[in-house]
Amino acid sequence: MAWWCSALERPWDWTPRPYLGVWVLCLAIIAGWVLAWRRHGERPSRRRSWQFAGGVAALWIASDWPVGALGGGYLSSIHMLQYMIYTLAAAPLLMLSTPEWMAAAVLDRLHLRRLWIVLTRPVLAAILANGILIATHSPFAVDALRSTQMGSFVLDMVWLIAGLLLWAPIIDPIVSLRARSALVKIVYLFAAAALMPMIPGGFMAFAPHPLYSTYELAPRVGISALEDQQLAGVLMKIGNIPVIWAVMGVIWFRWYESDRSASQARRTRRAVGERTAPTVDVTS
Repeated sequence: MAWWCSALERPWDWTPRPYLGVWVLCLAIIAGWVLAWRRHGERPSRRRSWQFAGGVAALWIASDWPVGALGGGYLSSIHMLQYMIYTLAAAPLLMLSTPEWMAAAVLDRLHLRRLWIVLTRPVLAAILANGILIATHSPFAVDALRSTQMGSFVLDMVWLIAGLLLWAPIIDPIVSLRARSALVKIVYLFAAAALMPMIPGGFMAFAPHPLYSTYELAPRVGISALEDQQLAGVLMKIGNIPVIWAVMGVIWFRWYESDRSASQARRTRRAVGERTAPTVDVTS
């Protein structure tokens, strides 16, 4: 039994081939999360539990059969879908399910707190996340890493790290490290997650020939290599729009509600002050 997805030379079939490494990783994450809560003496809220379950499920779906197998060596469009699941679903959901005390404990135990503080500043986080996006979708990296199980595992884990970096300025479990301004968050998400991916996505979509030997030479699965690559480019360009723009909308709405509530509070205090202000008798 293979432990992680990688490029195969045999024709595709729908015989289930689960990957042992994926199951071990997911079970290890679950065990660590549950044990941390028990040692802390608390129980996670229902909301955090569902977020954690969603994050682990997204990680499993992106890595195991059939998505992992198809993305590992058959279709570049599924390869792109894997990247999107890791960065737009698994990473943010796992971050949302992690309380501040747990994140701080992990960073301190790994001696990564100072490095994390530096890497998750909005400008650097955007550069790193998009640098990983471009580097891991270069023909050299894809063809080199997808050829082995270890290389494919490294690629997938780097994508997960890229997702954590991308979302840290917005939903970092350590609240003090988040960007404080709603406007900064909106601009950051637009530039880092909506605008920048359009550049490599356009390059893939409009390339006149296949860029990846791994997928060009793979047994076909219902679509030509060039059409598959064009679909991957389209996914990179616009596939993230529903998630990113929805999050931007939520941030803007909360910003608007907070500003309106603050304005109403100021007007209320002003009105109360005017009613209680002492009057001066000018007739005496």
